[in-house]
Amino acid sequence: MRKAFSMITAIFVIVLMASVAVFITNLSSKMVQETTAQYHREQSLLLAKSYTEFAVMAVTANDHTLPTCLNNISGSMGLYNVDVNISYLGNADLNSNCRVLSNTVATPNTLNILVDVFVKYKDPDHPAGTSAPDIVYHRRSLQKI
Repeated sequence: MRKAFSMITAIFVIVLMASVAVFITNLSSKMVQETTAQYHREQSLLLAKSYTEFAVMAVTANDHTLPTCLNNISGSMGLYNVDVNISYLGNADLNSNCRVLSNTVATPNTLNILVDVFVKYKDPDHPAGTSAPDIVYHRRSLQKI
């Protein structure tokens, strides 16, 4: 009778330890997925800020009165695809090729631009066998030129 009780106790302890191990492994994998998602969000935010600054630099270097008005900037950084749309506001002599939201805004001797940055990437944790949806981070800012 005593040997059977020891065997039942040992089996119970092994099952209990296996359950705890499965719980810890599951919790660990969820933490890794959340950390990866947070990393991708932060990378998107940093890319959006960088491309906003790049758009401001490119607009100031480009003559907006010429037919080669700068409206879009596109780029790719590994997993990330970045699209920048530039719209112009203000009292300025803009070429007809420029994307103008308004040229009647009362901004004396200044040109303002509205910069929309879209950072797209595929969800790396999406199950295999199906196409992963795009995750899009959008940043809009108004910049004075």
